[in-house]
Amino acid sequence: MRKLSGEKLDAERARLEQMREYEHQYASYKAICGIDEAGRGPLAGPVVAGAVILVPDCEILYLNDSKKLSPKRREELFAEIQEKAVSWSVGIVDAGEIDRINILQATYEAMRKAIAGLKLVPDLLLNDAVVIPEVETEQVKIIKGDAKSVSIAAASILAKVTRDRMMEQYDALYPEYGFAKHKGYGTAAHMAALQKHGLCPIHRKTFLKNHK
Repeated sequence: MRKLSGEKLDAERARLEQMREYEHQYASYKAICGIDEAGRGPLAGPVVAGAVILVPDCEILYLNDSKKLSPKRREELFAEIQEKAVSWSVGIVDAGEIDRINILQATYEAMRKAIAGLKLVPDLLLNDAVVIPEVETEQVKIIKGDAKSVSIAAASILAKVTRDRMMEQYDALYPEYGFAKHKGYGTAAHMAALQKHGLCPIHRKTFLKNHK
């Protein structure tokens, strides 16, 4: 990762400090966990949730909403988050389960799996735009939380990179669909492949009722 210096480094640290300051209002909690997901919208593949507990005032330069970062930057941050986090985990729910229980319930289940996988039990969850059912830990729903909270931003990166890597592996199994490029989203190329080849085992049938 290219090293920042001078005014650019100062500006990046100031941006991160704003995101950390958002969490300072919860400073009475000992283990704050950020929660976010990737993959609610695609036509194929799993939904993945990330859960991350960072030390207070942890500095990870460039940490941001995963959608605002390049794939290369996300990969670099993925490794740094794993190295610096007090605890981290991902939860995965596959396409078959999404079809069985619907995407919203599957998202909640992925989040519960991510929380359950943490080595440290959090005492507060900061969630990006949702309240997770069947979770006893206190929760705070934050709209656009991945741009406001360092913990949620870190969770969004873990979820996104994990899912993207899975879709690249699926591309090797089903190369005719181009999963490595579009990651299962409904691009023109993906829709054309569906018209030609039909559904494969990782397609969400409830999202594609007019295809066979």
